[in-house]
Amino acid sequence: MEQPGFTASLVIACLIRVPSEVVKQRAQVSASSRTFQIFSDILYEEGIQGLYRGYKSTVLREIPFSLVQFPLWEFLKALWSWRQEHGVDSWQSAVCGAFAGGFAAAVTTPLDVAKTRIMLAKAGSSVAGGNVLSALRGVWRSQGLAGLFAGVFPRMASISLGGFIFLGAYDQTRCLLSQVGREGS
Repeated sequence: MEQPGFTASLVIACLIRVPSEVVKQRAQVSASSRTFQIFSDILYEEGIQGLYRGYKSTVLREIPFSLVQFPLWEFLKALWSWRQEHGVDSWQSAVCGAFAGGFAAAVTTPLDVAKTRIMLAKAGSSVAGGNVLSALRGVWRSQGLAGLFAGVFPRMASISLGGFIFLGAYDQTRCLLSQVGREGS
């Protein structure tokens, strides 16, 4: 995995992901508003930068998450392959992906908590400024370790399921394409 290109793709993906994440986060805490209304309110009250609140904190969460998930996924596949003395099947790759995703989710949950606090902060507040360390300190002071890991189990479950589906499908597709390539040669 080429790091500079990989990191650049994460940064670019966040350009698309962050506005939808901001709207989703705000919809979750104000169930009475409709999604389009929340989107419109953000644009009216904060401008386009309101849709990108938490962009830096999202990038700062995604990079370590990926640096944990993907190498761990590859390590687990290699270990499983070594133990059974042949390559892993797609379902085994999916299981490794689920474990790797869940573990990466657990260890990066404090960064996710900071990102969420920044996205949901009142416009103009110090937290809305986007300083991740400041947001983490605030959570630590008010809620301690439990606050830094708030939502860890639902996050692990969700990302484990996503890792199972995505990485399993990725490996299955990669295998199919390599078979097609060998047959075409």
